Parts: sequence; C-alpha cells; structure tokens
Amino acid sequence: MALWLDQYIRTIPDYPKAGIMFRDVTTLFKEAKGFRRAVDELVAPYAGEGIDKVVGIEARGFILGGAVAHQLSCGFVPIRKKNKLPYKTISQPYSLEYGMDEIEMHVDAIQPGEKILLVDDLIATGGTAMAALSLIEKTQGVTLGACFVIDLPDLGGSRQLEAAGVQVMSLISYAGD
Repeated sequence: MALWLDQYIRTIPDYPKAGIMFRDVTTLFKEAKGFRRAVDELVAPYAGEGIDKVVGIEARGFILGGAVAHQLSCGFVPIRKKNKLPYKTISQPYSLEYGMDEIEMHVDAIQPGEKILLVDDLIATGGTAMAALSLIEKTQGVTLGACFVIDLPDLGGSRQLEAAGVQVMSLISYAGD
C-alpha cells in the first residue's frame, strides 16, 4: 500500500451526506510529483502486458485513464453517463444507493479480443466498475485488470471484480469507509 499517497488525498467528512468520508483525489491531481508517481505506480504492473486499450470511467477515470493509456502507448476508451456520447452506444444500467443509473460506451470502442485495463479513481461498492466490466464483455474485450488509486474494501467492490475473474490493484485503501 502506498502510504506516501495519503498526504495527497483530501478527506471531506459528511459529503455527499452525513456519515460519508469522501476521499478527494483532485488534491492529488494538482500536485505534479504526486500525480506523476500515482500514474507510474498504476502503470507498472501492466507495462509489457500488451494492453490494447485503457477504459476510464467518468469523470476522474478520464484523467487517470488518459495518463495511464499515454504511458502504456495504447488507446483510451471513455465510459460515460447515459446520453453523453455522440455516436451509437451500448449501455449498462447499475444500482446506486438511491436508485439506478446507466453508463454507455461507443459500440465500436473495443474490438473482440482486445486486452483491456479498467481505470478509475476509487472502487467502493463496485456498481459502476461492474457495469463497465459488462460493457467490455459485451464487446468481447478481455479485461486483464482493474486499477484504482483508492479502494474502500469494506464496501466490497474490489471483491466483486475479483469474483468476476478480474485482477484488482489499488494504491491505497481506507478501511471502514
């Protein structure tokens, strides 16, 4: 676990609602040294693995995913909320604490057999990440791994991905969140 990273993560109590400890990575992004090191550590396990595309989940996953794709010299695929992409899409609904939401990806973003790395800032309950995994599977992409800056292991998202056969890597975890 990257304890050095904790100095770059801002914790905001009671956001977005009482009892939640929000882990804010925008403070990491604004610090060149920390951001660079985080991207380097996210990339390291996958260098030389032949990743074809990095899939980043809206919105902070775009920032991290773009940087990781650049370092791996591969393509980048955005997964966005419904009705945000301009071309034909495939979609996947997922559950939230307060209801349902839906994410989309361009129908031609991933070709069958392409090796995919899923990237986002944080894994909590796993709803969005599991929906993203479903989109990758619909296109017959092969998910080699999923990486996150932060894991909230008590919420079970990383366990869901692992149960689906996806190797999960995170730089830091916060228990009890």
